[in-house]
Amino acid sequence: MKKILMFALLATFAMGAQAQDKKSANKPVFTIVKEIPITSMKNQSRSGTCWNYSTLSFFEAEILKKSGKTYDLCESFIANKNYMDRAIQVVRLHGDCQFAQGGSAYDVLYCLQNYGICPEEMMPFPGKLYGDSLNNYNEFFSLLSPVVNAVARNKASKISSQWKESVQGILDAYLGKCPEEFTYQGKKYTPKSFAASLGLDWSDYETFTSYTHRPFWTAFPVEVQDNWRNPASWNLPVDDMMRIIDNAVMNGYTVAWGGDVSEEGFTRQGLAYMIDTKATESLAGSDMARWLNLPKAKRTSLLDSLGCKVPEVKVTQEMRQQRYDNWELTDDHGMLIFGIAKDQNGKEYYMVKNSWGETGDYKGVWYMTKTYIAANTMDFMVNKNAVPKDIRKKLGI
Repeated sequence: MKKILMFALLATFAMGAQAQDKKSANKPVFTIVKEIPITSMKNQSRSGTCWNYSTLSFFEAEILKKSGKTYDLCESFIANKNYMDRAIQVVRLHGDCQFAQGGSAYDVLYCLQNYGICPEEMMPFPGKLYGDSLNNYNEFFSLLSPVVNAVARNKASKISSQWKESVQGILDAYLGKCPEEFTYQGKKYTPKSFAASLGLDWSDYETFTSYTHRPFWTAFPVEVQDNWRNPASWNLPVDDMMRIIDNAVMNGYTVAWGGDVSEEGFTRQGLAYMIDTKATESLAGSDMARWLNLPKAKRTSLLDSLGCKVPEVKVTQEMRQQRYDNWELTDDHGMLIFGIAKDQNGKEYYMVKNSWGETGDYKGVWYMTKTYIAANTMDFMVNKNAVPKDIRKKLGI
């Protein structure tokens, strides 16, 4: 019995070693093609504010490109202003829309234009007011959402404006009060004058998407719940949409990206592949043929062993539309594209700044294949000067 157990243990170790060797051999080794300077990593922690972190990172990179100056802009300021605006809309529509933590890149642009901004240190550090070390919106929204929804669905023929005081009180209690004026580096500002001092032209920014249910080369509001302000995005064929991202990065511009990270190929280690499941199932010499019958943990392990050799789908316009219409392509997450890299096989990836702190194998950076981005982009914001000239001319921007 002892000999049998020993042989079994040795076999297990050998199999484990083989799997590890295969995983190590297929782990991507990156060569950077283009990398744009960005500001430091942040952690949104337990809050649905990726839209806020990614877009402020985008504008921080825009400032860095234009002036060489590094700023840490305040997410809590944007959240405070944006959630009040969203509450007002929900009440105006009698609750016939969603009140939630999410948002869009345009929400940040709108707040910068209309309310301004302040540096991070002018408001309490995230989580400080309620004894946490980072954002934790669980208690916050368990108080805020019922108040907003109770007012919105009130059966009274008339409501007072006092509900706004209640909502603002909750916002200030958990996020901190937005300063009306402050002193920064020896100079006095209001949030609006500080935003003006950053040197950006807010009219420079456009958003883009790619779907067939609307005419190409026109603009429309992308129909997702967190796009609640209903700004219009330019609708382009997928190849032209991707040309904008490539042109932007290669010319030193970052991209505020919004899209789907729920796919199985998006790993917590910092990689993202748009896996071709059928091709993966039929790989010779592996047990991938049993793919659909394997538990998720086993599938993940096998995908890890394939690494950068995992087969990817060919993205088509029709596939994007079908996945959007059947709820596979969803509006999950916002991140910042800031570079391009190649692996040892020549496959190209976008370098993407996340807002989960310095997590994963690349300390907060995700390497997402161009195929993954093409398949899973909901929309993105970019400086219009980063758009190829022929596309700008065709759109009149």
